[in-house]
Amino acid sequence: MGVSRQQAAENRSAIVAAAERLFRARGVEAVGLAELMKEAGFTQGGFYNHFKSKDALVAAVMEKAMEDYADSPNAGSLAKQAARYLSTRHRGDIEAGCPLSGFAGDVPRMSDAARASYTRGLAAYLRRLEAMISAEGATAKQSRHDAIAAFSQMVGALVLSRAVVSADPAFADEILEVGRRTLVDRTPSTTP
Repeated sequence: MGVSRQQAAENRSAIVAAAERLFRARGVEAVGLAELMKEAGFTQGGFYNHFKSKDALVAAVMEKAMEDYADSPNAGSLAKQAARYLSTRHRGDIEAGCPLSGFAGDVPRMSDAARASYTRGLAAYLRRLEAMISAEGATAKQSRHDAIAAFSQMVGALVLSRAVVSADPAFADEILEVGRRTLVDRTPSTTP
C-alpha cells in the first residue's frame, strides 16, 4: 500500500524541518543522510523518494528558511530590531534564529539554487530594514546604505558573540551590548 500525496508532502516537510534544525546547529557538511533521516523519523532509504540529492534538500531548506524569515514579524524600528536581534535569547536560539546569520558560513559551499534563495532572503530583509530607517527620516539612498551597514554589524556581533559564549560569557554579552548600543544610539538620517 502506497503513501498518499498528503502523507508524502508531510513526510517531505518533516525531512526539511529536521534538516533545517541539524544544519543550523552543526552546519550543512557535518550532517549525514543517515543521521538526518533518523532525526526526521525515517529510514535513510526513503530520502531519495523526496529529494534527488543532498544539494536538492539543502536548496529546499534554504527556500523554506528564507520564506519563514520573510514572514516573521517586523520590529517596527531599527532600535527595536537591533535589541531583539542582539539579545541573549536570539544568540542562544541557533536552531530557529535568523537564517541569514545562521547559514552565512555555509552559503559559499551550497548549490546555486540554495545561494539564490539565501540572496533573495537577504535582499528582502534589507528592504525591511530600509523601510524602518526611511520611516526614521533617512533618504532612500541613505536608508539602503544604513540598512546594509546596520545588518552587517548585527550579524557580525551575533556571530562573534555565539563564537565566544561558551569560553567567556561576559565577553559574549559585552559584544551584544556594544552592538545594540551602537545601533540604538546612532541616528540613521544624520549618518555621513
